[in-house]
Amino acid sequence: MKRVFLLVVTNLAVMLLLGVIVNIVFAFLGVSTTGRQGDLIALLVFAAVFGFGGAFISLLLSKPMAKLMTRARVITGREGVQEAWLVQTVETLARTANVKMPEVAIYEGAPNAFATGASRNSSLVAVSTGLMRGLSQAEVRAVLGHEMAHVANGDMITMTLLQGVLNTFVILLSRIIGTIVDKAVFKNRRGLGIGYFVTYMAVQTILGILASMIAMAYSRHREYRADAGAADYLGSPGDMIAALRRLGGMAPGPLPEAMKSFGINNRRGYAKFFSSHPPIEERIARLQNSTRTTSGYTM
Repeated sequence: MKRVFLLVVTNLAVMLLLGVIVNIVFAFLGVSTTGRQGDLIALLVFAAVFGFGGAFISLLLSKPMAKLMTRARVITGREGVQEAWLVQTVETLARTANVKMPEVAIYEGAPNAFATGASRNSSLVAVSTGLMRGLSQAEVRAVLGHEMAHVANGDMITMTLLQGVLNTFVILLSRIIGTIVDKAVFKNRRGLGIGYFVTYMAVQTILGILASMIAMAYSRHREYRADAGAADYLGSPGDMIAALRRLGGMAPGPLPEAMKSFGINNRRGYAKFFSSHPPIEERIARLQNSTRTTSGYTM
């Protein structure tokens, strides 16, 4: 969850800054969003560069920002018995998932955990002190398996690519609609007028909300896959179901916005469409109804 909070917030901030830059550059170059084919191509290139740029900047900053915002301390296993068990467990899961050993960290807070990082082989898995105190070792192992499944599935890069595509369309469409309104409604014939700037800001906000709903829908899908991955690594869904049941009765620890999609638990909040996680009971039902195959559990 921490990872999603950070990815979303950082990405929105970068998008806002880059959006201002785009408009300054367009105004300086005299580039319009309608009319000549060259102008449309230029707009598309700018939208793609800045749309994907914001997402990838967020991805590259995700690990250091997660450590900073949660005050997580990276452990090596030499600090004590608990730390040694955590590192050994993650190491075993990393071998099972066939990924490079991630950094392991602990942070102070209510029960939660997250995975983040720029790639499958450059990741961080962190757990809260509340999770360590509130769950049994078998349940903590299942939570770690869930986070390692996020890493093995490449969810970090996939979410970034999806966010980049959504950003590109938000930037592109908001400026095209802004220009149309400026010319057709406000009858502006000289450059970009007030109608353009007011419209594109409003449309970009609306489209940004819709884009967030799409990203969160994919995030919920990823959670089912990560639960199934944990069951596969552990050989059965029992511990993952037990961990989810235990977490369902706890208040999850807060995570930075860009990290929320990569945590283990997240309350549904005001509307399910903006939730990064499905309800706990639905996740448990999926695991209980999963079909056992020779390769593990399929959803």
